[in-house]
Amino acid sequence: MSTTSKVAVKAELEEIRDRPGLVVGTIALIRKQPIGAFGALVIILMTLMAAFAPVLTTFDPEEVAFEHMLAPPDSTFWLGTDQFGRDQFTRIVYGARTALFVGCTAAFIGSTVGLVLGVSSAFFGGRFDLIFQRVVDVMLAFPLIIMALAIVAIFGTGVQNVIFAIAIPFIPECARVVRSSALAVREIPYIDAARANGFSNTRIILRHMVPNVMAPYLIMITTFIGQAILLEASLSYLGLGVQEPTPAWGLMLSGGAEEYAESAPWMAIWPGVAISLAVFGFNLFGDAVRDVLDPKLRSQ
Repeated sequence: MSTTSKVAVKAELEEIRDRPGLVVGTIALIRKQPIGAFGALVIILMTLMAAFAPVLTTFDPEEVAFEHMLAPPDSTFWLGTDQFGRDQFTRIVYGARTALFVGCTAAFIGSTVGLVLGVSSAFFGGRFDLIFQRVVDVMLAFPLIIMALAIVAIFGTGVQNVIFAIAIPFIPECARVVRSSALAVREIPYIDAARANGFSNTRIILRHMVPNVMAPYLIMITTFIGQAILLEASLSYLGLGVQEPTPAWGLMLSGGAEEYAESAPWMAIWPGVAISLAVFGFNLFGDAVRDVLDPKLRSQ
């Protein structure tokens, strides 16, 4: 082996040796994005709580026990019980499953459909883009909660209908953001080269344009999950979301929490804390993802 080759191999080995490991890299990331790390911690704890709900509590979240009605927090019922004698801690733990399922599913459906429509609008342009953007303007004119209420009023309550009622308002928001990025990608020469090679429009959109707009798509998903959890809680609180006896945080707030606000304040406090922490965690994590994936913010 020549001297030049030995020097190159030695330099490469020193670079590998000096490269930070997983733990060091994680610590560096936490120091750089402490707020995002806190949000990620909240999400991880919430996910573990939902996954290991049967291990964390021995009570049935739907079992009625009137002999323990409105019991205050103690060593048996850590967060007290509701007007039906159901353990509040158990229902909050199992309610994390409902919140994550509805939030993640609605955010994924809304963002994915918005991604495809936004890229297609930018790619085809012309009359299709003009009509689609006017439809988006009309949909964006309505607040999320108003549109979700209208959809639930049409299709009815239930978990599946709530998911679609939350996902549909997310579509125009994601489509508008993705379209702005896709317009720049459309002008890159390799798109013209793909057309010259006879590639179909579907292949160009899915293979060449969609991968280059994934950064705003991922940011929108993390942001939408927190909004979806809040919307699901709002709909359940109004009686138009998840129905009894399914454990849901918004449903716990509406299930006599106002009536027993003075005699049993824990009925409203703990579900409200759970909703606030979940939304807060996803919002912080979404902001950190945006800072990492946005080239302008990353350079700063």
